[in-house]
Amino acid sequence: MDELRRRIALRRYRLFAPFYDILPGGLTFNRRLRQEAVRHLRLAPGQTVLDVGCGTGLSFELLREGVGPEGRLIAVELSPDMLARARSKAARQRWQNVTLIEAAAEEAAIPGEIDAALFFFTHDIMQSELALHNVLSHMKAGGRVAAAGGKRAERCWQLPASAAQLVYWPFVTTTEGAARPWAKLARLLGPLTVEERLLGAAYIAYGIR
Repeated sequence: MDELRRRIALRRYRLFAPFYDILPGGLTFNRRLRQEAVRHLRLAPGQTVLDVGCGTGLSFELLREGVGPEGRLIAVELSPDMLARARSKAARQRWQNVTLIEAAAEEAAIPGEIDAALFFFTHDIMQSELALHNVLSHMKAGGRVAAAGGKRAERCWQLPASAAQLVYWPFVTTTEGAARPWAKLARLLGPLTVEERLLGAAYIAYGIR
């Protein structure tokens, strides 16, 4: 992500952070999509999972359920305002196995190796090969990746799909790759299983390192 887009993202998330949990990330459909994405990671107790672009930590509970108290959750987030809310969640729950990293995904110093990585509504990160490479370079062979988020619907004249896109796109700084947000991940990781949701306005993609 270039410096201009980074500044735009930081400004937007400073604005959204106080009420982000009741915006798209908290919608019933997105909760179900999040659950499905985490399920495709097939987490097991004791594993290490990376939450890329963790935002306010909406995925933390599901990821911790997967790796258990003996596992480890590492979360990377560019926005200090969003990460502060994620940190508060972890502190309230007294989670001792959560490591929070304030950094762009391209530059994050990810400690050790990871068994799985989640990209949930992280369109900007999905369009950065540097960010994807940084994550995948820390992943064990056989590790699992799941990505989910909004996409450009092919039949965008459909009112529900168009409405969904209007909800999602204010949270990104680029519409590059909007029709196939998973394309760069597929080039680096290999074949992905991709399924569309919400009349083509959302997707879930998953694969193995």
